[in-house]
This record gives sequence, structure tokens and C-alpha cells, in this order.
Amino acid sequence: MLELARDLLPLLRAGQTVATVTVVGVARSAPRGVGSAMAVTRDARVIGSISGGCVEGDAVAMALAALGRGDGDRARFGFTDEQAFAAGLACGGTIDAVISLVHPDDQTALGALERAADDRPSALGIVTEGPATGNFVASPPTVGATGIRASSDGAVLDVVAPRRPRLVLLGAGEHAAAICRVAAAAGFAVSVCDVWDTLVTAERFPAAASLHTAIPEAFLTDLEARGDIDAQTSICVLTHDLRLDIPALRVALASPAGFVGAMGARRTVARREQLLREAGMPHAQIARLHSPLGLDLGGSSPDETAIAVLAEIVAVRHGGTGGALRLGTGALHPRSSDALAPADAASCATAR
Repeated sequence: MLELARDLLPLLRAGQTVATVTVVGVARSAPRGVGSAMAVTRDARVIGSISGGCVEGDAVAMALAALGRGDGDRARFGFTDEQAFAAGLACGGTIDAVISLVHPDDQTALGALERAADDRPSALGIVTEGPATGNFVASPPTVGATGIRASSDGAVLDVVAPRRPRLVLLGAGEHAAAICRVAAAAGFAVSVCDVWDTLVTAERFPAAASLHTAIPEAFLTDLEARGDIDAQTSICVLTHDLRLDIPALRVALASPAGFVGAMGARRTVARREQLLREAGMPHAQIARLHSPLGLDLGGSSPDETAIAVLAEIVAVRHGGTGGALRLGTGALHPRSSDALAPADAASCATAR
């Protein structure tokens, strides 16, 4: 639910009560995991998704029913493979969900949503069983990940929203503009830095979280000094100017950033590596550099290149291979503890 904060807050501030459907358990394969949520307004506007489309129709109907009754509910979607496929749950999995009502005066929910919208770490508890099903409770400050815990209110799902992963783009050309669009849509907080203020504009980068006119090396040094570069940070050097590239890469590769990449032709890549070696950078740090930047998807336009770049960043962040799923084996969505109970019910969607 916290992932929907920026969409929900304007509705709540306008006095609307909204129903949310939150995944509290997954068995076998399903497109989205525990904590994923969708919201439904009284006029049937739908925000977000819990299954990529498989069970949204039933979920919307149950949310509207909860809004009509004025209380929460619990449902299960899809069970045996035969039932799941017959019901349209193409992934063949089972989803347990809780329907909650978010009221404009619920300070517990509002506080968590406001923190999430401000890109601050946030957590919110959702009661998953018993008479209080769907109610919101405060999560303890020690909660570190989304999951079920026992409390005086019964079983509670703590939904946790960490800060968005940061993507730092050094250089503000057309490829940077395309990467910013794609990355922001994928949930990254994108910062753009260039020495030319005529390039670093809100018109060119409307989805950026922040824009900076500065020497890239100095900008990175300042970010690191403030503790704003960590393992969830990705840095892409796109300046195409070795006078700017090399100093920036020396800072980036020595930083805790989880991904450092640089765009350029193979001849440029080789020249960069040579200059980094001559500058005394250790081989282990140079080896961290992803360059040429991006996966081999075959495209060449700025938007196609942006998809290839973000695909490599996502693959590195999550330990993916970057290969075609059809050539692999095993679960498409591996998760450690998404199932609360065996999928043994007999119908596609049932309320508590």
C-alpha cells in the first residue's frame, strides 16, 4: 500500500475513503509478492495491481463491497492449477489478500503514507485475521522487512517501504533524458548532474528527483560526504568527456555504490581503463566498471538504449543473468516466505 502513497494522499486529503487490497500470502508462482497492493475508490477508479491483471476484477468487486459495508475483509484467489487456469490466474499461483478501508482521519495510515511519499523509510501494520481484519496499526521501529508477525491485535503484516534506490546520471544529453524517464517509471530516484545549466532543466528532466549544475567529481564527492551513496545507489557516467569522466569514475569506483557504469564505444572504454590504471586506481576497483554500458538488446535509439541500461542495472541489483526467461528453469518469481498457508481452498475467490 505504501507504494501507492503519492496517488492515495491527494484522495485522502480531499476527504475520500479508499479501499486497498494488499497481498498477505503467495503460494507457488504469482506476478507480485507479499505487500503488493492496489487501491479502489468509490467510483471504481483502480490504482496499482496485485496480480498483473489475473484477479483484478474479483479484487475490485470485493473492494467496492467493503466500501459499501464499511469494514475490512479477506480473500483468496486461485488454488489448484486447474482452478487457477479456469479462473484466469495464468501464473498458476494462489494469492491471499486483505481488504482495508483507508479513512481520511486515520493518522496511523496517513503518517506512514506521508513518510513514504517523502521518500523516507516507512512501515505500516495491517491486521490479517479476526474481527479487526484490515485495520491499520503502527509498526515497531525495529521492523526491517515486509512480513507477518504476531501482536496483541492478532496476526499483522508489516508493510515496509525503504527509500527508493538512487540513480545518479552524470551528463545531461539525450541518452540521460531517456534513462531518466525509464528509471523514474521503474521506481528510481534519479539525480542528474552536468556542467552545463542549459542542459540540466526541469523541461528536459521532468521525472528527475533532483537536478544539479556542478563538476561531476565534486558532485559525487559531496554526495558521498553526506552519506547519500550506498549499495542501493547506481551511478552512470554519460558525459563523453574524458576530462570529466576519469575524475568522476575514480570517486564512483572507490565509493560504496552498488553499480557504476559508463557509456562509450569500445575504443573509449579501453582508453578510460588505461587512464584509470595510470591514475593508480587498483585493478579490483576498475573491474567494477560496467562499460560499455547496458545489455545487448540490439536497439540503438536513446529510448532503446535507456531500456538496455536500466535492464543491466536491475539485473545487477537483483543478481539476474540478463538472459531470456524461456531458456532458464525454476520459479520465475523466487521468494523466501510468501505463503502463509497451503493453497487448499476450493474456489477461486472467497471472502472470510
